[in-house]
Parts: sequence; structure tokens; C-alpha cells
Amino acid sequence: MDEPLDPDGLLDICRVCRCESTPDKPLFHPCVCTGSIKFVHQECLVQWLKYSRKEYCELCKHRYAFTPIYSPDMPKRLPVKDIFGGLLKSIGRAVRYWLHYTLVAFAWLGVVPLTACRIYRCLFTGSVSSLLTLPLDMLSTENIASDCFYGCFVVTCTLCAFISLVWLREQILHGGGPEWLEQDDQGQNPQRNFLDAGMVNNLVGGFGGGAPRAAPANQNDDNNQQAPAGEVNEEEVEDDGIEGGNNGNNAAQDEINWNPIEWDRAAEELTWERLLGLDGSLVFLEHVFWVVSLNTLFILVFAFCPFHIGHFTLVGLRLDDIMESTHYEGLLTTMIGYIVIAFSLVVLYMLCAIARLKKFRRVLGLCYIVVKVMLLVVIEIGVFPLICGWWLDICSLSMFDATLKDRKNSFHLAPGTSMFIHWLVGMVYVFYFASFILLLREVLRPGVLWFLRNLNDPEFNPIQEMIHLPVYRHARRFTASVIIFGSTVLLMLWLPVRVVRKIFTGFLPYHVMLSSDAPVSELSLELLLLQVVLPALLEQGHTRMWLKGMVRGWTLGMAYILGLRSYLLGDVPINNADNVVEGDQPVQHPAPANLPQPQPGGLGAAHQAMLQGGGPTGFQAYKRPSVFHFRIVLLVLLMCFTLFFCSLLSLVLPVWCGRQLMALWMGEAKVHELYTAACGLYICWMFLRIGTVMYNWIPQGTVAILNKVKEWFLLAMKCFIVAALLIGFVPLLLGLLFELVIVAPLRVPLDQSPIFFPWQDWALGVLHAKIVCAITMMGPQWWLKRVIEQIYNDGIRNINLRFIITKLCAPVIGVLGMSLAAPYVVANSIVPFLGFGYEAQVLVLRRIYPCLLACLIIVLFGVFQARQFRRLYEHIKNDKYLVGQRLVNYDSRRLIKLPTASLQSSS
Repeated sequence: MDEPLDPDGLLDICRVCRCESTPDKPLFHPCVCTGSIKFVHQECLVQWLKYSRKEYCELCKHRYAFTPIYSPDMPKRLPVKDIFGGLLKSIGRAVRYWLHYTLVAFAWLGVVPLTACRIYRCLFTGSVSSLLTLPLDMLSTENIASDCFYGCFVVTCTLCAFISLVWLREQILHGGGPEWLEQDDQGQNPQRNFLDAGMVNNLVGGFGGGAPRAAPANQNDDNNQQAPAGEVNEEEVEDDGIEGGNNGNNAAQDEINWNPIEWDRAAEELTWERLLGLDGSLVFLEHVFWVVSLNTLFILVFAFCPFHIGHFTLVGLRLDDIMESTHYEGLLTTMIGYIVIAFSLVVLYMLCAIARLKKFRRVLGLCYIVVKVMLLVVIEIGVFPLICGWWLDICSLSMFDATLKDRKNSFHLAPGTSMFIHWLVGMVYVFYFASFILLLREVLRPGVLWFLRNLNDPEFNPIQEMIHLPVYRHARRFTASVIIFGSTVLLMLWLPVRVVRKIFTGFLPYHVMLSSDAPVSELSLELLLLQVVLPALLEQGHTRMWLKGMVRGWTLGMAYILGLRSYLLGDVPINNADNVVEGDQPVQHPAPANLPQPQPGGLGAAHQAMLQGGGPTGFQAYKRPSVFHFRIVLLVLLMCFTLFFCSLLSLVLPVWCGRQLMALWMGEAKVHELYTAACGLYICWMFLRIGTVMYNWIPQGTVAILNKVKEWFLLAMKCFIVAALLIGFVPLLLGLLFELVIVAPLRVPLDQSPIFFPWQDWALGVLHAKIVCAITMMGPQWWLKRVIEQIYNDGIRNINLRFIITKLCAPVIGVLGMSLAAPYVVANSIVPFLGFGYEAQVLVLRRIYPCLLACLIIVLFGVFQARQFRRLYEHIKNDKYLVGQRLVNYDSRRLIKLPTASLQSSS
């Protein structure tokens, strides 16, 4: 039989296997593609689809179609027996999965947290009877919900501790330990070094093998630099000796690192589904046992022992009564215990050093590093933000007409809430302070902020610093940070508040009552603030760009006044005759040409400088002017005055503008200053934005400005119309519908008339509209999602008013309007027409809206169940009678409309 030919006279071949058509393997053309990739074998395509996990052509995006092939003896309609049999199988499968997932949930959300909570409580009860009754307490159903909740917190803490230990182990392995710990191995033979390292890895890392400890990344860089003439690079000699020792003991290292269990393969096979039991197996019960055991071990080692050590220490020092009055006796006692453990480890380490017990000395050193890093993390993340938060509160007491006695009373009433709020405020303050420092680094010359750590430095690793630096260095850094942050609060908060109270009498204190006496609900104002004002400020404000521009402008001004442009910006060319500073010492130019130039310290020296004094890893030379120190003092004074003035302006201007606006709206009623400040910020942002736009338009000329004004006026009118419909009218209808369907039937009895507040309904409608839009965008493709995506892609400048009104506003307003009007017409026109009385009319009017919602839910549930039954019917039919599938050729006549891109031919 002749082979089929394409119009060019070539044989048709499969796009995958490049073979021709055969009687048992015919060729199909299932998509829009033409040319040499038009045809494909069904078997080849099915194999490719399994590999690519796609159901459409990757070139033309056409979805492949398969028609089922059923057995010839299949009846036209399935017998009832087959349907019921398939239904029972589906129910049995669902029940089996339900029982398994119930067991999984009971194990992970019930057994694990419950045992953790009750073991924790048993250990901290402090009596022998609690240990004896522990098995019975495990089976008790008393307070089971609260115990599960607290147990989840205990399990979370133990898991975080375990993960932190593993991560710290990796930091020690890859970054090395401190010098005093690494010196312990000097003088030992390499074989014992490997044995000690293997032992410590098992002790620190837990189960599984670990990678051998690597040298720091900067060591290699230092070795590549040549030493000056006549000197010997001792690091090279030392590294060569270590390298030779390592080469001579590779066999011993491989023998020690050998493990009969293939941990990598086990890790690949252990997935989250298998670990939690979501794969249908019961292997997770073993994991539950190990998690319970791990929780018990961590509670005993990291909570029970430190707490009792701290308790005995406080009792010995007779400070237990003072500790009980702090409301945080357990936490502070545990921290005292850890401090005592740290000192004990230092003493034991010194005793082992005297007794030359090198193995025990290394283990004690690693334990000390773990305790030290944990305490430093608590101080950096917990104590320091808490100090900042309390200092901010103390310095702002007069701004809210509060006293220390008020804060003391609130702390005694709710100590946990008070401490958390102050910690959160402190964390926010530290975050924005660090963000401002990062912005300054983008403007200033590298090296100006040498006394502050660069968080963007790729070599900056706080955990490595905690491991390597001694405690007194951390104490000095902590003290310096407290002084810097505390002085900034005094300068930008306490002093401006004092000045405002002296100059603008009556402006303070801020009105921060919990419940507003204004006729407008605070809930509505809060929703307006969160949904309208803040998104506009955060998304469209260009705040960071403006702040960076102002910082650069101030820096240029100060550089011009004080003659410090080379020092501050570093954009001034440097001559050989200038007094140039490269690093810490000034360098006089020119240097004799025949003398060797001094070699820089390199990356290793910079890293060491960072560890030793927090010095910069990047430094740019600058020209030092005369009376340099006096100019720096003036610069600091001008900076303090600028910060004070900006803070004073920020405390007064937005609140004053917001108060004036609220006074025009609500008269003399007092409103929470959060809303007045937000409205004032929005007004300031608008004027600043308009000023920025006009500043960019002025150089273009009058004609261009008039054209721009006309263009923006038309755009503003379009946006106003769209906002009036989508932000004004649609949320009002949505909020009113929610009030009639949900709120009024639940809150207002039939013998009372509901009162509607359009302002509150609109505010709630804004929130509901955002929720509906979010759900729509996360859901499947339908007309509303396509319209919203099209509007979003067009943007504000290319807004299509006709498209929005016809495709979005009209359908949405029509549906909401009919949902509101149709039930009202039925209750007030049809019911009286049928002869019912006033009471029946009121009953229908009040209950017709929730009844229509219930009917809609029932209809949707029925449609869903019908689709599920149809899927079950097809599944039963395919299981019993399906014998195969056949690929369907592409037919352009069945194609209603395809995108232009999908009709392009491929060759």
C-alpha cells in the first residue's frame, strides 16, 4: 500500500519517533500544528504526555482529545445493580480514607500534644506522686482541649529547638569553631582528630552523618595573595601542613564516615506524606513514637534541668521571693539556670584543660557554644526589642497623657499582653531603624558608617559572630546599640513632644479612647483606613524613593556647607597631592616610584576586621579636609537638629491636617488620632505627589502642561465615575444585601423594625467586595474573573470606561439590584394582593431574603451532587466496560474560536 504524502511530496512521519504510519500504529493529527510535526502515533503521544504531565500541545496550546472505546456488550444504560455496587465501593473507599485520616489527626493533633503537655506538667509538678500517676493522667479526659492546645505550643518549642541545634551544628561544621576550641586539636595526631570530630558530630548533630568541617570561605582567598618581599607567608605553610595531613588520612576519614545505612536514599524515600501518614500507610505510628520520645528528651534536657538549676541558685542567693513578683518566674528562672550552666561549662572546660582530657574538653566547649548562642539569640531577638519598646513607651507618656503608674497597672492586669505589645513595638522600631540604615548606605560613601554592621554584606553572618566573638565583645556591642537606639528615641520622640507641649499648648495629648463618641462607627473608620488609605500609601506612595531623594539632597547640602563631599559621597576626584585616607590611616602622596606599594589586607583581613571591631568590608578612599574633626562635630549636630525637626513636623502636621478634615465632616466630636493621622498622611501624600508631578512637567513648557492637565483631567473623571460605581454604589448594595440576609434576621425580632446605617453598610460592603474579588481571582475561569483580569492588565492610565461599565458594573449592579428589589416587590405587592394581613406581610418581608439564600444554596448543592453522580456513573462505566481510548484528529470546523497565536503553523 502506498504511504500517504503531504502536499510537498514528503512521507508523513511521527513527530516523536520519526517513524511512518503502519496498520497497527496509524498516525493522527490531534492539534493545530502542521508541517513535519503535524502527525503523531497515539502510543508516542501518550508516553510523552505522561512524561511532560500536560494535556495540551506545547506549541499551539490545543488540548488533546480522546474518545473512549467501550466493550461491544456494554448496555445503553447501566443496570441498577452495577450503579449500587459502584456506589457501595465508593462509600467503602471514602469510609476507609476517613478512618485513616481520623487516626492520623488523632495521633498528631491529639496524642502527640497531649502527651507533651502532661509530661511537661508532670515533670514540673515537683512530686513523686505525679510520676507514679502519669499513666493514668495520660488517659484522663479532664481539660483535654486546653491540654492539647498547650501541648501544641510545647511540641512547637521542642521542634524549633531541635531544628536550631541541627542548624547550629551545620554552622559549626562549615564555619569552624572559635580559636580556643580549634587550638585544642593542635598537637594531636590526625587519626585522633578524625575520631574526636566523628564523636562530636554524633553528639551535636543527632542521627545521621554530617559533612566534614570546611575551612572558612575567606581562607583560600588569603592564600592566593603573595606576601611582601623578604617575608614568609606563615598561613601558606600552615595550610600546606594541614593539607598534607589530610591527604595522608583520606582512607581513615572514609572509613570513619562510612555508614551501612544509605541516609540519602532514606531521605529521598521519606516524604511529608509518608512522614505524617497521608499516604495511607501506618508507618507514621513509628514516627509518632519517636516524636513523643524526642519531646520528652528535649523537655527534660532543655527545660527541666535548667529550671531546677536556676531555682536552686535563686534559693541559695535568697532571691526567689523577688523572682515570684515578676510574673515571669518560670522563664527568668530558666534563663538563670542557663547562665549557671554556661559558667559551669567554662569551669569544667578549664579543669579538663588542666587534666589534659582533650575529648571531654572539646565536648564541653561545644556545649558551651550551644548555650552561649542560645542566650545571645534570646538577648538579640527578645531582650533588646523589649527594652526599645518600653523606652519608646516611657518617652511618649506625655504624648498620651499617661503616667508610669498607668503602665504598671496595665502590666499587672495583663503581663503577657503588655510585654508582647512592647516587644512588638520594639521589633518594628528596630526593623525600620535598620531599613533606614540600609537606605543611608545606598547614598553615602562606603566606609562612612563603619561603626554599624552592614546587613547586606554577603559575609555578614550573625550566628558565626556569636560563635567566634567572646562574650565581652557582645556585651560591648549590646551596650553601644542600647545607647544609639535610646539616644535616637530621646532625640526624635521625647524632645519633640516636650517642645510641642510648650509651644502648641492644647495640641497634645492625642485622643486615643477605646470607643468613639462620634456618630460614625469606629469599625467603619478602621475598615476605611485599612482598605483604602493604607493600601494607597503603601502601593502608590513611592515613599522609599522620596525618602532616598531627600536624604541625598540633605547630604549634598551638608557636603556643600561643610566641605565634606569627598567624605560623605566619595564622588570627588582625588589628586596625588591631596591628604587621602585609605582605611584607618591617612596616606601622603606621591610615594616614590621605586618603593614597593603596601599590599592591602585582602578579604581575610576585612573579615577579621569585621569580627574584631565591626569594621567595613568595603571602603572607599576620601580626601580629608583641614579641621576634619570639627567639621564632623558640626555634621553630627546638624544631623541631630534635622532629625529633631523632621520628627517635630511628623508629629504635628499630619494630625493637624486630619483634625481639620474630620472637623469639617463630624464637627466637634473627637475621633481616634489613628484616623486623623492616617487622613493627614493621605492629604500630605496627595500634595507631595502633585508637587512631584508638576516639578516634572514644568520643563516641558506650557502647551505640554495644558495637554497633560487635560489628559489627567479626563483620566480623573473616568476614575471618579468608576470609583463611584465600584467603590461607592456596589459596596453599598453588597453591604445592604448582607444586612438583610444575615444581620437583620439574627439580631432584630419580628416585632421590631430594623434600622439601617448606610455608612456602616458601605464600609462592610467594601470589605465583602475585596473578599469576593480575592475568592474570584483564586477560583476557576469564568466571566467575572476574566473581566477583572482584563481591567487589572489595562491599568489606570489605559482605563476603558465603556468596557468596565458594560462588562462589570452593569451585570454586578443588575444582579445585586434584582436580589434586593425582587424579594421586596414580592413581599409588598404580591403578598397583599393575595389577601394576607399585615403580620404575614412583615413575616414574608423579614424572612424572604434568608429563605432565598437557602434556596440558592440548595440548588447549588443539588447541581453539585448531580455532577458528582454523573462522574460516578462514568467512573463505574469505565471500570467495567472501557477497553481503551482513541486519539481524536483535529477538526477546524468544530473549533469555534481560537487565539491568533494558536493558529500559527509549526515546522
